[in-house]
Amino acid sequence: MTRPFRLFVVAGEASGDALGARFVARLRDVLGERSLKLSGVGGEALIAEGLHSAFPQEDIAVMGFGPVVARLPLLLRRMADAARAAAAFEPDLLLTIDAPDFSLRVARKVRRLAPAVPIAHWVCPSVWAWRQGRAKRMKPHVDRILALLPFEPAALERLGGPETVYVGHPLIERLQEYRPGPDEAICRDDLDAPTILILPGSRRSEIRHLLPPFGEAVALVAERLPQARFVLPAVPRLVEAITQLTADWRVKPEIVTGETAKLAAFRKARAALAASGTVTLELALAQVPTVAAYRGAAWEAALARRLIKLPSVILPNLIIGESVVPEFIQDEASPQALAGALLAAIAEGPARQRQLDGFANVEQNMRSAGPSPAASAVSAALALVRQPTDG
Repeated sequence: MTRPFRLFVVAGEASGDALGARFVARLRDVLGERSLKLSGVGGEALIAEGLHSAFPQEDIAVMGFGPVVARLPLLLRRMADAARAAAAFEPDLLLTIDAPDFSLRVARKVRRLAPAVPIAHWVCPSVWAWRQGRAKRMKPHVDRILALLPFEPAALERLGGPETVYVGHPLIERLQEYRPGPDEAICRDDLDAPTILILPGSRRSEIRHLLPPFGEAVALVAERLPQARFVLPAVPRLVEAITQLTADWRVKPEIVTGETAKLAAFRKARAALAASGTVTLELALAQVPTVAAYRGAAWEAALARRLIKLPSVILPNLIIGESVVPEFIQDEASPQALAGALLAAIAEGPARQRQLDGFANVEQNMRSAGPSPAASAVSAALALVRQPTDG
């Protein structure tokens, strides 16, 4: 009789929990009649797949310097708890997912406690952008990294990190949710009354720094396109703050909340003004020409300049190795500069077409791992595992 496959998962936040649940579902398909024994740390999605979490995921789902410091004793204890539980479980595979400051420390402890356990980490830390020394430090305790972005395997090899396999990004499975149907395409083609997305970020510090110049840029665009519709998708926890920060805008945006409303706005949008971040990749795959901006405190910008060694921080630009999405950083992100670039992205012309051509290359590169990131991740992770034995 073949023993059950034993998987220990560490998912430190909601996005990792969702990835883990998809991994488990696909793993069951691959295992067929062979049963799966599942343990680890996760949230609702993994628990629904049968995971008995060693402790509540909420214990470790913290972001930001202050909250981490405040909860540091608990975080350190939970790292040790997770590592001991993993070693005691004697898994065929340890899969850590995202949350690198927590999960990679668990991996290091497990490697000491149970050196024979294969360890895969899903979602490559941004070592290619900053703190590049982390790549080499991961290598002794991570056997394989499962990357979301196609340029990451070469970057990790260059930096001396663990073997890295591109498995694809979950957004690839959702392209049709971002792409317009026939009625929505009419909105995208409307040059006189275009729908324009305003995406100031998902952190309070981002919206505080970006909304003032965004508001002035919107007013300048509206002078040229008085029928334009400005839509601002907001996460629920920031709606009140965004409403207050846009109260004195000369041209008020339509604030919408929820994933359904956000996707509907993406499908109708002709262009976008966005904070630099993952949303620029969503916009590229949605085929929405974009103007990206970053503004932060002076000390944050100075630190970023010292740490980040890249010609661009915009993911679509990094994926194709070409700066097709214009980006404006700190003082460069003036209302006049943003409005000028946004008008060029709205109008039919070379600036807009260059972005659309670049986005086609982004999609092609992103599809290179196949249609299902979860299936690719399972395949790459199982390649680390020794063949099952009977008994």
